[in-house]
Amino acid sequence: MARSNNATRLASYEQRYRDLAAQLADIGLISSGSVTRRYTHCTSSGCKCNGDPPQPHGPYYQWTAKVDGKTVTRRLSSDEAKLYKEWITNDRRMRRVIEQMRQVAAKAGELKMKEVAGS
Repeated sequence: MARSNNATRLASYEQRYRDLAAQLADIGLISSGSVTRRYTHCTSSGCKCNGDPPQPHGPYYQWTAKVDGKTVTRRLSSDEAKLYKEWITNDRRMRRVIEQMRQVAAKAGELKMKEVAGS
């Protein structure tokens, strides 16, 4: 009975793993990093950014990420910022799915190891 139960659990884990792997195919483009929206003030005394109330310049968008161990920053248009935000969201989703795959694989691996030890 224990072998039958283990085989059922193993089949369930393998199916879950395949389902998670299929999700990866639908994720789309990915990017690491973050996108920030910034407003700035200039040094011109008569500028509206120094008025009352202040109306800062912007928004300006920046993408920042580590590339080859170095921090890289790139200024983006609002349309580019939307794309990067989507790609970063996709990257986070991919990482969550892969973590779930690792957890399922660990459980399935334990069952397979028991099979090998019991042979």
